[in-house]
Amino acid sequence: MTARTTTLPTLGLLAMTAVWGSTFFMIKDVVARMPVADFLAVRFAVAALAMLVLFPRHVWRLGRAGIARGFALGAIYGIGQLLQTWGLQLIAPSVSGFATGMYVVFTPILATLLLGQRMPGVVWVAVGMATAGLALLSLNGVSVDLGVWLTLASASLYALHIVLLGQWSRPGGAFGLSAVQMVAIALVCLVATLPHGGPVAPPDRAAWLAVLYMALIAGAGAMLMQTWAQAHMPATRAAIVMTTEPVFAAAFAVAFGSDVFGWRMLAGGALVLGAMYLVELAPRRSAAVGAEAGHHEV
Repeated sequence: MTARTTTLPTLGLLAMTAVWGSTFFMIKDVVARMPVADFLAVRFAVAALAMLVLFPRHVWRLGRAGIARGFALGAIYGIGQLLQTWGLQLIAPSVSGFATGMYVVFTPILATLLLGQRMPGVVWVAVGMATAGLALLSLNGVSVDLGVWLTLASASLYALHIVLLGQWSRPGGAFGLSAVQMVAIALVCLVATLPHGGPVAPPDRAAWLAVLYMALIAGAGAMLMQTWAQAHMPATRAAIVMTTEPVFAAAFAVAFGSDVFGWRMLAGGALVLGAMYLVELAPRRSAAVGAEAGHHEV
């Protein structure tokens, strides 16, 4: 694995998590004015339509097996989105952020159980550091209730999505696989709106602009970037890099004056970034013993 193929996917995932971190303010505003399931359904329907318009040939090139895998990945991710959102209605956003970020723990566990992958010790150290960092960034005391359990369930589905995407994604199929995933996510979210008669549109121009940004940039663009990046790096490394999302969210919160910079933010961010640094060094350190000799091995 060359430095280029190692560095570019990491930078892509960092850019993606920065975009995710920028959406917290917009999501909070939009879901205060329209039902959550409707927001998700409209967001992912717009993203799916855009990707089908841009990449129809790439979808057909996947073949039946590739399309089936894309639908499976999208269904897993879509259900995770709904569980996370339902959980968020019952717990504080900070607690939700920590519980969601637990996919960093679930990912190596699932990769070990499902794929028999062996994790270098440095990876488990990085997982522990990332988890501690998430706790410092997010938690000020927590009780485990239904909202937490729902969010942890969503985190396990995100981890499963990361593991399977790492197995199935290939550089040449990233466009098509991303598009199929978006269609499946949109269908799952649309089904969730059926009990109240289907989705309602965003209420005003500002809401539409926010939904379009989250659909095209933080939705379709982010899924495309994740799918491409995971064709070049192991699932557990991708999960640890993606835990930088709350670091970016905290940075945006401070920049826009909705939060105050403090020691917990500094220490938590340092731990998460330290974890990412460790897993970026791990492939180089373990190359001599073949820990990452295979395309999808950790």
